[in-house]
Amino acid sequence: MARCETDVAFRVIVGDNIPDFRKISEYRRRHLAEFQHLFVEVLRLCRDSGLLKVGRLALDGTNIKANASRHKAMSYDHMLAEEKRLQAEIDELLKQAQAADDAEDAEPGRNYRGDELPDELTRRESRLLKIREAKAALEQQARDKAATEAAIREAEGKPSSKIDPQDAVPDPKAQRNFTDPESKIMKTSSKGWDQCGNAQAVVNENQIIVAADVTDQANDVRQIQPMLDQTITNINQAGVTENIKAFTADAGYFSEANV
Repeated sequence: MARCETDVAFRVIVGDNIPDFRKISEYRRRHLAEFQHLFVEVLRLCRDSGLLKVGRLALDGTNIKANASRHKAMSYDHMLAEEKRLQAEIDELLKQAQAADDAEDAEPGRNYRGDELPDELTRRESRLLKIREAKAALEQQARDKAATEAAIREAEGKPSSKIDPQDAVPDPKAQRNFTDPESKIMKTSSKGWDQCGNAQAVVNENQIIVAADVTDQANDVRQIQPMLDQTITNINQAGVTENIKAFTADAGYFSEANV
């Protein structure tokens, strides 16, 4: 990507349409469904080559640092306080702007109409909008989580929670990152806590990846079922008739339900 900007041979191909991380991310997002078909096509090639044995499969995960700073994350309780503070500042700035309009009627200048928002007001309104969007997302996640847990309790015959899922609120310490909302604060092996995604992969004895995903859940316990479901779907679509004889994962995936 860097050579598309500095190397003449690459510039002849791309011209002024130099790819950057935004374009690559947008391309990935736009063609995500096609990538899944491509994944299965690769598995079919591995099947034809005799590499797609599924007698024994292994699942593991690793935390991969997101391209986002953990300092760009904000907790739910901080969002509540920051929302009030910014709204108060915006109200005060609007009062000051109105007072200035009432006090003077000078020409704004040749490049201005006179009704532009002050920079400090624009910055605060933009930040307030982002905070409200992040706050709403955390609140929806809390409701979805409560609804899922209620469904599980009902399926297991356990008494339902006294709290209606629609009334569920986020944990005050629940965080959302403004740069990469899909990432979460996770513990890493080298740098302590950082903004990460939890990458999961199922491989066979030939080190062929048969299923892969990235989740924002730091704990691996909940990944057994979705990764196993994806594995079965992928190998069926790839035309594999062999049955899975063993499926292994380390202690990080252990729970009574998983066993």
